Amino acid sequence: MLDLILRFVSCSRASGLRISSSEVLDCVNQLELIDVLEEPLFKTVLRANFAKSRREQAHFDHLYRLFFHDMRSDLSIPHSQSLEALMDKTLESISEEINQDASFQAILDFLRGDPLAYLEEMRRLQSDTDGDSPFGVVNTFGPLVRRLQIMSQINSIGNAIARFMAASRQSIGWEDRKAMTIHYDERLENARRMLREDPEPYDADLNRVTSYEKHLDQLGDKSFFSLTRKEMEEMRDIVEQLVRKLKDTVQRRYSKHRRGVLDIKKTLRLSAKYQGVPIEVVYRHKPRRKGKIVTLCDVSGSVWTAAKFMLNMLYSLQDCFLQVRSFIFVDELEEVTKTFENHEINVAVDKSLKEADINYQAATNYGSTFRQFKREYMDILNKKTTLIIIGDGRTNYANPEEKILDEMREKCRRIIWLNPESLIFWNTGDSRMRTYQRYCTQVRHCQNLNQLLDFIKTLVL
Repeated sequence: MLDLILRFVSCSRASGLRISSSEVLDCVNQLELIDVLEEPLFKTVLRANFAKSRREQAHFDHLYRLFFHDMRSDLSIPHSQSLEALMDKTLESISEEINQDASFQAILDFLRGDPLAYLEEMRRLQSDTDGDSPFGVVNTFGPLVRRLQIMSQINSIGNAIARFMAASRQSIGWEDRKAMTIHYDERLENARRMLREDPEPYDADLNRVTSYEKHLDQLGDKSFFSLTRKEMEEMRDIVEQLVRKLKDTVQRRYSKHRRGVLDIKKTLRLSAKYQGVPIEVVYRHKPRRKGKIVTLCDVSGSVWTAAKFMLNMLYSLQDCFLQVRSFIFVDELEEVTKTFENHEINVAVDKSLKEADINYQAATNYGSTFRQFKREYMDILNKKTTLIIIGDGRTNYANPEEKILDEMREKCRRIIWLNPESLIFWNTGDSRMRTYQRYCTQVRHCQNLNQLLDFIKTLVL
């Protein structure tokens, strides 16, 4: 943590913030008093120590987003020693190809994850723009030309990377090339954005008020895998509110559909008994039939949180379905329906994901899970059943048994697969999503609460 703070301080100083050594020591001591995984608290402590005016607060927010979010995009790439070596080789090849100057080297360092030189370049551009000429006229032509030069250099490096990737089709696997291309595209776009954006006025955030609804939207867009313990507890309250709204909406729709559409012919025919007065009103449609839900939830470490919220919402809305049966698995299957029948929802979810008779530490095996389901539970599927599978599709290179999934599709109404893993990792390594999605009616990316809620709405409304 100390190294991370010192690197951030170096970047901040390079960008123009005045931070003393005593302020760094005070910040480190204060961080020991909070949970550093609570990002709002972490950011507040850094901001209180390093930003000493309203103008510096806006500048600090910009640097914080760059350092802890934009420049940390490398954490989303499955790094290995071989991949890091390939990335270094790519940048070395580009540096030899392009006639470098200081700004070229700054951009290459930015791609490597060291933004110091590039931040200094941005600070010089800003100081040139803010400076006054001897005649009181702001000099904008020179900095504009310099910005265009740097933008041209960024584009040249992007083209050089594309040429290197095209020339390396035989020597570099497509998975590594895809990961490297996404990584460099993100970094180059960050460099362009920093060059295009003008700093906001120092008082720009005075009128920004985050409403509770906006806070919920921001929390709903946050990935399940990055939620802190406090956010998890807050998310439970949000889920309860959303479930109540959904149940009210569903009940209104069912009551309206139960009443049906007015059958004018039969109503007029019956009115003959009452001298043409339509006393008996006849409706045409029968009530909408409820469907059955069967869920298979991968509860290995990579999917645990998404499965937790999915089970919570399904059983909170079980009145909207004829029946809900739930199974959890890692390398073997266990039914947890009775647990939900005998305990309160949150307790049942915790028991299901911690106390079931399965080995939670085992390697995930979808093939053995499908074989066990076919052997013991295949008869519960019928044409009224929607089968929902929650998992990342990573089989640890075991037999995926996709033919059993095809048999399950033939027996049930539809199969919906929810994958909480980032899209860029699908079909990489031991992921068999390309194989499984051929046998699914629908495959959805479901990495946060808003995406899960969209799916639940389509399921029950």
